[in-house]
Amino acid sequence: MGGITCFVTGATGFVGRALCEELLARRYLVRAGVRRIDDAARLPRHCEVERIESVDGDTQWRSVLRGVTTVVHLAARVHVMQDRAPDPLAAFRKVNVEGTVNLAKQAVAAGVRRFIFISSIKVNGESTLLDHPFTADDPLCPRDPYGISKHEAEKGLRQWAAKNHAEVVIIRPPLVYGPRVKGNFLRLLQWVDRGVPLPFANVNNRRSLVNVRNLVDLIVRCIEHPAAAGETFLVSDGEDVSTADLVKHLAAAMGRRPRLFPVPLSASHVALNVMGKDDLWQRLFGSLQVNCEKTKKLLGWTAPVALSAGLEEVAGWYLRSKSSG
Repeated sequence: MGGITCFVTGATGFVGRALCEELLARRYLVRAGVRRIDDAARLPRHCEVERIESVDGDTQWRSVLRGVTTVVHLAARVHVMQDRAPDPLAAFRKVNVEGTVNLAKQAVAAGVRRFIFISSIKVNGESTLLDHPFTADDPLCPRDPYGISKHEAEKGLRQWAAKNHAEVVIIRPPLVYGPRVKGNFLRLLQWVDRGVPLPFANVNNRRSLVNVRNLVDLIVRCIEHPAAAGETFLVSDGEDVSTADLVKHLAAAMGRRPRLFPVPLSASHVALNVMGKDDLWQRLFGSLQVNCEKTKKLLGWTAPVALSAGLEEVAGWYLRSKSSG
């Protein structure tokens, strides 16, 4: 695949770094968008680095897009637990909607062949009924400002692509994990490692996760496969897991004993709701499953990394990073 130039925004992020590494391994030419030049030290040395101070409706991309055939747009204002912006939805729209559509317009004008947008399963909604997974073609029900902004970005991209015969691909991942993971998944690793008692013993929910290497593999498939153009895909490891079993898997991989105790689900829901943390209850106790049949059938894609192997890998990374840090 040598000679294909991919421009990756958000290149120094969790997914972006893994994607740049994989593209270079497959002999792509990679141009990486970074906010600070100092961040380039975290990227593989063969990346061509371009500094992009901000992403919004006024960002000028012309020089960056010269010679690019494919854009993978990862840069975004991400979901945060305690958003201090005076108008969170406006802040999300500035980056995730206006910034995305502006980049797509300039990409088409520059002759970019394919624009791949990494959206979020939050566009579908926050939760599913047990064993009733989301599909790529379900009615959409975003609930928070982040999910709403990703939905509006998808809508804007589709409208622009239809008018300009552009090849837009949308991917909606659930929670992404793997080495270098941060946020809630890293916090869970720390809790399991420290033997913190966790109230999940009687939780029989089902959650879809995606290993970062599986997501990256699908992104590359969407760069290469003709049938990806104009489509929306869901992605996961292909095996769902309860919160209790997730803790057990991670504990076993770290050589720890899982410390789980039961709590009445209704009581935990009421308690977190009173605290204004209903979204946290959904992530820990509720189900969120995705159906990837469309992805498999249309692209002939299956996840190369099994869930069990992915959890062992991230647990091993965590232990190594803890001992070296």
